[in-house]
Amino acid sequence: MNILILGAGGREHTLAWKLKQSSKLTNLYVAPGNAGTAIIAKNIPIGVNDFESIKKAVLENEVNIVVVGPEDPLVNGVHDYFLSDAELKNIPVIGPQKAGAELEGSKEFAKEFMIRHNIPTAAYKSFTADTLQKGFAFLETLQPPYVLKADGLAAGKGVVILDDINQAKEELKTMLVDAKFGDASATVVIEEFLAGIELSVFVLTDGSGYKVLPTAKDYKRIGEGDAGLNTGGMGAISPVPFADEVLMDKIHQQIVKPTVEGLKKDNLPYKGFIFIGLIKVGDEPKVIEYNVRMGDPETEVVIPRIKNDLVEVFEAVANGTLDSIDLELDPRTASTVMLVSGGYPEAYEKGKEITGFESVEDSLVFHAGTNLKEGKVVTSGGRVMAVTSFGVDFKEALATSYKNIEKIKFENMNYRKDIGFDL
Repeated sequence: MNILILGAGGREHTLAWKLKQSSKLTNLYVAPGNAGTAIIAKNIPIGVNDFESIKKAVLENEVNIVVVGPEDPLVNGVHDYFLSDAELKNIPVIGPQKAGAELEGSKEFAKEFMIRHNIPTAAYKSFTADTLQKGFAFLETLQPPYVLKADGLAAGKGVVILDDINQAKEELKTMLVDAKFGDASATVVIEEFLAGIELSVFVLTDGSGYKVLPTAKDYKRIGEGDAGLNTGGMGAISPVPFADEVLMDKIHQQIVKPTVEGLKKDNLPYKGFIFIGLIKVGDEPKVIEYNVRMGDPETEVVIPRIKNDLVEVFEAVANGTLDSIDLELDPRTASTVMLVSGGYPEAYEKGKEITGFESVEDSLVFHAGTNLKEGKVVTSGGRVMAVTSFGVDFKEALATSYKNIEKIKFENMNYRKDIGFDL
């Protein structure tokens, strides 16, 4: 079995690490990959949206399954590209087709889907530059804080939460009229603020059957105590301590089942991951957002807890036999801490040499923004490495991660020392 993973981050390194453990695997390729995937797979230097080069690589390397890591190529229709090509159509792609990927590609589409299928979520309205004044009027009807979301993909940074009505109006104008997030904010969704604690649930579906993967909670803000700017994620924990049987039953009945059934009812073909971002308001779960792939850094705590052969699981997704798989999970808690470049999520320097990660013990190191340069591993992104550990609870797991982080060095390295602070 030859497998190609599309992507270059911590999520893709984690998937590669897990697939590598399968006795069914012959060759593993990652496009474009990073310094971590280079150690366990063959990196192919092509972009995730370069479909013609991907086709060439798939045919040349006799690839049997393609696993899509990031959302971009899914929203851009990489799965549809395979299905419409005579030479590729029988090669399974793990990731939804373009129509299903709109669950992440458009916040407005996702909200309409939730309302249509009675899935609990925040009240909302959508606005464009032409309806800016109506947007101002809608803001006046809400209580602070005000939640503004760019409709399209904005690399995880398209959500703004503000307490001041005038700042909220100014931000709405900046997003719609000044195109703060480019085409992504041509439409902006304004929704009611939900107060509670967040968690994520991950579902893998073959379009009919589905499996609920371990829960996770990630920490998005750069600063301790969840202060400062949003990032792609500074750390994560799995399972979520407060996600007890009662809450999980509500999530399953009110959200997971109606989501999978809704995809079928709407004729949205879907083979892949559904990431459901949730908030627990009182005792009730509500959906904040859908993503159409695994989260990052949540992948780094969820995938290591799955004991099954991941190649077999992906084969079952491809064949529509996922119901026949019994998911086996590691009962321990996994915690990950993200090491980031100084200055991130704003301007930061790249090309800083990373040392010490080879001497890490009792933790897993997943590369995110790394490259190989003249035989050395150097930083190439804002989020550089994730250090994942196991423990009887998240505190024990985190203690191991933090102990190992002391061994890793690169100039201006930054990380949060309070992951799990609100648990």
